[in-house]
Amino acid sequence: MGKHGLKIVRAKPGHETIMANYFAVNERHLKPWTPLVPRDHHSESAWRRRLEEREIEFENGVSVHFIGTDDAESHVIGSCSLSNIVRGVFQACHMGYSIAERYQGQGYMKVITSHAVKYAFKELKMHRIMADHMPSNDRSAALLKSLGFEREGYAKEYILINGKWEDHVLNSLINPHYSR
Repeated sequence: MGKHGLKIVRAKPGHETIMANYFAVNERHLKPWTPLVPRDHHSESAWRRRLEEREIEFENGVSVHFIGTDDAESHVIGSCSLSNIVRGVFQACHMGYSIAERYQGQGYMKVITSHAVKYAFKELKMHRIMADHMPSNDRSAALLKSLGFEREGYAKEYILINGKWEDHVLNSLINPHYSR
């Protein structure tokens, strides 16, 4: 469970209201780190569809999306996704995450991402997790370092964020207990 009042669950159908509210409340806070999306992208109906699609992705083993909520699941504190899960000779995935503005700097993101890392290594049996951040995102850099991620490189104009191609620092975490 981690920090008191924090419950970590897999985001699934039924969470569309709290997901829509999370992005409505935190739109300005998340904007510098987020791709541009259509106006209704974070509506309840759009989230209902997306959560149904994510459920199929989960069943097919290509992504897992966690949310940290309060005990009553009345609002989202933060989120962490394991996506682009590739098997075969790669056994790797990408990790993305965000935290509500009012909860940043309180340790919640570390608890949520630690949960996802443990899940990736123990349940999914991943060999590698990759997580990237913009060079200016000091909080993200510090979080990844605290989780044991190592900087592997620098990608110029890597991801289209908020309408602009942004450079990213490339990081990874290798499963120390990996076995096939």
